[in-house]
Amino acid sequence: MTAPFFYKLTNGFRITVRPAFLPDQSSAERRQFVFAYFVRIENVGARAAQLLSRRWHIHDDVGEDTEVAGDGVVGEQPVIPPGHVHEYQSFCVLKGPSGFMEGEYFFEAAGGERFACEIPRFLLEAGSA
Repeated sequence: MTAPFFYKLTNGFRITVRPAFLPDQSSAERRQFVFAYFVRIENVGARAAQLLSRRWHIHDDVGEDTEVAGDGVVGEQPVIPPGHVHEYQSFCVLKGPSGFMEGEYFFEAAGGERFACEIPRFLLEAGSA
């Protein structure tokens, strides 16, 4: 079964996310469900911009909500010119077998204008390995 893709276009950037459950790194007995997610940030607009920071909202089906914010993505603050793509992968650990993530990336364009791009809500399901 192919993992689903989730995408959203805002302010000239298309954000695509593909989550994947990692059963070999998970343990239901320890309430650790590990998910990888693969992100593609595509500049489909007319201006270059630097990704400065991100904010994630993580919801676990056991009722836990977490917010994670920080500079860049996986230690980078890439400048993404029009027509270019930045890709990375990361992971999260939930206490239950399902949940979702969503959030925002914060950019700065060449003239100093700052703007946000939405990260689409994507589902995390242990049964979708």
